[in-house]
Amino acid sequence: MKKYELLTIFKPNLDAEEVDKLIERISAVVVEFGGSVESTDKAGRKKLAYEIQNFRDGYFSTSILSLPADKIAEFKRQLRLNDNILRTMFLEVSAKASV
Repeated sequence: MKKYELLTIFKPNLDAEEVDKLIERISAVVVEFGGSVESTDKAGRKKLAYEIQNFRDGYFSTSILSLPADKIAEFKRQLRLNDNILRTMFLEVSAKASV
C-alpha cells in the first residue's frame, strides 16, 4: 500500500462537531477499504482564494493515509458524493530524497 495525502475543504456553514463527524466518516471509509489513517490535521476555517459554490471560506483538514491501489477510484468517488465537501486534493506521498 502506498501513502497518500488528502486535503479536504468542508463547507463553512457546518459547525465544528459536524466537521469532526465528517472527518471520522472519511477515516471509517478508509478502514472499510482496507487502509489506515496515520494522522489528521485540522487547520480550521480559512479564507479561500476564490469562490467555490458561492462560499468564500471553508474548513481545511489534511490526512495522511494508506490505501490499496485498487480502492483509490472508489474512495475518490465516495468523496465526490459527499455534499458537505467543497474540494479535495488527493496526492501520493513520495519518500524524501537524502542529500
